[in-house]
Amino acid sequence: MRIAVLGMGRMGRALAQRLLSQHFSVTVWNRTPGQAGQVVQDGATEAFSPAEAAQGADAVLLSLSDDRAVRDVAARLVDTAQDEDDLLVADTSTVSPGTSRALRELVPRRRFVAAPILGGPLDVVLGNARVLLGGDQATAERLEPIWRYVFASSSYCGEDPGCAVTLKLLNNYLLMANVVLVSEVVATAEAAGFDMAAIRDQLFTWATVPPVLRNRLDDIVGGGHEGWFTTRLGAKDVRLAREVSEQHGVMLPLAHLVERIYEEAAELGWAEADIAAVVELVRRERR
Repeated sequence: MRIAVLGMGRMGRALAQRLLSQHFSVTVWNRTPGQAGQVVQDGATEAFSPAEAAQGADAVLLSLSDDRAVRDVAARLVDTAQDEDDLLVADTSTVSPGTSRALRELVPRRRFVAAPILGGPLDVVLGNARVLLGGDQATAERLEPIWRYVFASSSYCGEDPGCAVTLKLLNNYLLMANVVLVSEVVATAEAAGFDMAAIRDQLFTWATVPPVLRNRLDDIVGGGHEGWFTTRLGAKDVRLAREVSEQHGVMLPLAHLVERIYEEAAELGWAEADIAAVVELVRRERR
């Protein structure tokens, strides 16, 4: 199966690497040249436009940073695609439900699925990530080899592509809020004079700490905040989750606060640092 991956950020590169390891033929493209070096060394072909990447591909996977990028690249892809009737598009990006629904209308014959990923780049490379699917069911079924060989599991939630990204945003909101909470606990224990290695070990045993946070405990306690999920992206995802809730008439006062915390972390120099860097805001406020 021939796959085009558009977007060579951390997740896009991880997707391409996983596809290559499972013997897919992969062509990659990125808006800024020079991001695909290792992936090309591993066997991918680099294209210099979305249309060139999609030419001859069985499917196109989008892996881009935000709504604007997804809409722009999808429009360029559709405008220049030569065989539009055969164009299958899956968007793995974390965007708003409105953007996913707009892409469904944009892609010829609506051969589109939203396919947001649960898990980080390393999870993707190792085949441990999960994928949520929403949109055209026939397209989702035609792309089943991708879901089977690239991901640990897939879950189809319906014809509305917005359902998949809504679930992804709610999942990410839980993660963002819990990172803030654990950061406050760690900073308080640190200020109280506890041995931080012991606190880290304690947090690993506390049932109240979600398992998804355990791969970030070392970073929150004393890491360099060099992970892949940046505070800038964290703020964006919380904002999107809050906007979804408000569209359904649900106000989330905590989400406003969590969103602002990530925005402030980004503004104070941690924009490209991992979301665990919010612990530095708590430490910074210590008197």
